[in-house]
Amino acid sequence: MAKIIAIANQKGGVGKTTSAISLSSSLAHFNRRVLLLDMDPQGNSSRGVGTDVSVISRSIYDALLKGVDINKVIRKTPMKNLELIPANLKLAGTEAELNSTNGEPYFLLKNALINLKKDYDYIIIDCPPSLGLLSLNALVASHSVLIPVQCEYFAMEAVAQILATISRIQTNYNSELMIEGFLLTMYDPRTRLGTEISTQVRGLFKENTFITQIPRNISLPEASARGIPITLYRPTSSGSLAYLSLAKEVLDHET
Repeated sequence: MAKIIAIANQKGGVGKTTSAISLSSSLAHFNRRVLLLDMDPQGNSSRGVGTDVSVISRSIYDALLKGVDINKVIRKTPMKNLELIPANLKLAGTEAELNSTNGEPYFLLKNALINLKKDYDYIIIDCPPSLGLLSLNALVASHSVLIPVQCEYFAMEAVAQILATISRIQTNYNSELMIEGFLLTMYDPRTRLGTEISTQVRGLFKENTFITQIPRNISLPEASARGIPITLYRPTSSGSLAYLSLAKEVLDHET
């Protein structure tokens, strides 16, 4: 049975999509079978693994709202062991559609994933930078949440908001939802603020903060722009090595 990890933070620009792509490719590097599920209408995770979202005929939208078999939406990526369920702009107007569905709109993704025929080790969900119905569907369907925390101003306000949302999901929809960990991103040890945020997060969430910190590294946005996972694009870069280290920590949670 696949472990489903949502990568969520309603604050944009925290490295959420980069982390979804790079953790997925790093787990695949360690011979785990991984499905990257893009729930962001911008489709940046899909682009980041080489999919042109402007020309695809089916996306997660069709599986959620048009009755398309979710297995028919899965696509190959450039990397062995890594497959994709893409997103595109059809998702952008789905909040109203989700609200108008019969029954609970929060369980559409969970119910769709039940029908997956392929046996994956991990399903990594890239959530949109909001706490609307798309993100709530992801959290209801997941076993755990990985929370990227940018080492810059206003980071802690966003953490408080996502924790409140997780608590609400645990109370009302998914009592087994756990925190996979807080991931410090865009860390620059040369700046006082980066060190302060790192210290603050580790002080507040010691047991739940990954040892790995993701550095600022130009290879990460370059890899996404080229549609190549960092582990293939620059396998020895500091960004790639950091995400491989993160993957090892996630794998350690298996035991």
